[in-house]
Amino acid sequence: MTAQASGAAEIRGALVRLRRATGLPVAFGGLVEPGLARVRISELTGTATQALSALAVTSGNGLGGKAVALARPCAVTDYSLSRQISHEYDAAVAAEGLRSVLAVPVVVRRRVRGVLYGALRTALPLGDRALNAAVQAARDVEQALVAREEARDLLAAARPRPAPDGPAGGAAWEQVREAHAALRALAPRITDPALRAELLDACGLLTAAAAPAREVSLAPREVDVLACVASGATNAAAATRLGLSPETVKAYLRSAMRKLNAHTRGEAVAAARRAGVLP
Repeated sequence: MTAQASGAAEIRGALVRLRRATGLPVAFGGLVEPGLARVRISELTGTATQALSALAVTSGNGLGGKAVALARPCAVTDYSLSRQISHEYDAAVAAEGLRSVLAVPVVVRRRVRGVLYGALRTALPLGDRALNAAVQAARDVEQALVAREEARDLLAAARPRPAPDGPAGGAAWEQVREAHAALRALAPRITDPALRAELLDACGLLTAAAAPAREVSLAPREVDVLACVASGATNAAAATRLGLSPETVKAYLRSAMRKLNAHTRGEAVAAARRAGVLP
């Protein structure tokens, strides 16, 4: 799945959640087109026509373009009569019969990546509840896009390589181990099953150079915890990284130590590396 396609899927899911949370009859949105200062409306829910489909909204124009230019939420009570916006898209908005409209930008690393809209077919104030729900939906998309980009950056860095030797090799292995720990921690946050599987496959590539001394069956979360411990994280830091409680981290660590016949954290990490579980 391409980055644009996966981003569009996140927009689609957010629009469904927005309508469910607010009762708004119409929601639509899209992503900023790569290399262009415009949003392409690609996702529609609750619409009665195709008037808004594939509409290109230029930064600064209309309500959505204003939200893009200012990088903040905007709303109007009666779109066609509003003096707060320009009116390049009045025909499409009128064809769909929309009056009150809000637009919330999706902002990732200080750059607008898309816009979510919600609308009524009557000229009534949308209120704080609708605006707050739209902002939350946009935040959900932002977090998903950040997680995907982090995952792709880590995947790009995780390439199969021969086992390094010598002092420089030791430093290289530390980078491999840090990448492995980061991938293991990030994987549970990825909602896309295909991308999550790709991340876990990359983890497998990073451990492929180690020849297992004996068969060890560790649960995925036990490996996650060991990967954090191997990178030097405390139990509290591992808990924060993995989204677990410190007590749960301790329980996974104890279980892994028992399976590896280890008496200390360091012994557990060493045993896991010998078994090919960790790089």
